[in-house]
Amino acid sequence: MDIFAKCQEFTAAKELKEAGGYPYFIPLDETEGTEVTINGQRLIMIGSNNYLGLTTDPRVRAAAIEAIHRFGTSCTGSRFLNGNLQMHIELEQRLANFVGKEAALVFSTGMQVNLGTISAIVGRGDIVITDRDDHASIVDGCRLSFGQMKRYRHNDMADLERVLKQCDPKAGKLLVVDGLFSMEGDIAPLPEMVPLCRKYGARLMCDDAHALGVLGQGRGTAAHFGMTADVDLIMSTFSKSFASLGGFIAGDEVVIHYIQHHARSLIFSASIPPASAAAALAALDILEKEPERVERLHHNAEKMRAGFRALGLDTGNSVTPVIPIIIGDDQKTFAVWKALFEAGVFTNPVISPAVAPGHSLLRTSYMATHTDEQLDRVLEIFAEVLKQIDFRHQPDASLEAAASAD
Repeated sequence: MDIFAKCQEFTAAKELKEAGGYPYFIPLDETEGTEVTINGQRLIMIGSNNYLGLTTDPRVRAAAIEAIHRFGTSCTGSRFLNGNLQMHIELEQRLANFVGKEAALVFSTGMQVNLGTISAIVGRGDIVITDRDDHASIVDGCRLSFGQMKRYRHNDMADLERVLKQCDPKAGKLLVVDGLFSMEGDIAPLPEMVPLCRKYGARLMCDDAHALGVLGQGRGTAAHFGMTADVDLIMSTFSKSFASLGGFIAGDEVVIHYIQHHARSLIFSASIPPASAAAALAALDILEKEPERVERLHHNAEKMRAGFRALGLDTGNSVTPVIPIIIGDDQKTFAVWKALFEAGVFTNPVISPAVAPGHSLLRTSYMATHTDEQLDRVLEIFAEVLKQIDFRHQPDASLEAAASAD
């Protein structure tokens, strides 16, 4: 059999394109953060992870440009050899201090942080435990490790304890969890997790890709709960609130030192370019000096959650600036996405396997820089589309029963 046969048989995306409803890989002609231009059409962007609105901040832009003038466009090598700048080290020290840990290590992307950290820490005979809704980078990091992977139902602490009980008490155990879940905007219950980790001898790693700059006055999920000392490893990315590209892991110095010398995704990848490091440092400066940005972000999120619920829409368990509009049916989700897009609102349609079957949704997310006028217009457009297509979620009883029995 030709190994490329599967490529020829994959037609779903082409069929969506032919139907005029393909929602992915859309090129942006221009972006100002809260608004974008696509094929000459102006849209309000509520599908970005630019939570603090810093990607177009003049100070962040200026820092990136200055770094290019000083260092050029690339480090052209791994940090392990020739690609290590003093600026990378400064960024690590600043980040470790910001999240309340001894040390930090900067990788080229957030994906590489999870791939490298998990596969370095979890070895043969070890066990890694994950939430079923954890990000794909966590899942792939577990697959790359030589340990055994176990999963528990989303945010279900009774099920987590069941899984922990089944683990060999002599095995090394790492629990890896998203702090802020990127599809539905809910938060991991760290106050319930930490006692379970202590009881069963597991270490805890929290993925704060979407929580840094958002929770805990911007310092993440552990800070949000006042439990920084209880979380062993904190990771995050620069591609969200930090308006750049890259990521880091933070924890005890001895653990970070080990990861630095064993994480293949760090050792065998070129370091983040000077402009990216400088942009992340500038974003961190702004976050530390302007905490009101985080307050404004949550103001906008509360406004939109209340507005959507007033329209009868299902926003799930979101308590953050990530607000899902749960629809349930894949085809209806694509239809609503298209109607909103044509009316001037950019959202993200999410279907299985990114979410459970029968739980398709529109992922919306908000920025500190969205104006009340923009947000009011978004709610108006949602109301107009709702008159055309009733996309209020009606849970399927059989699916609900299957999920609870899982």
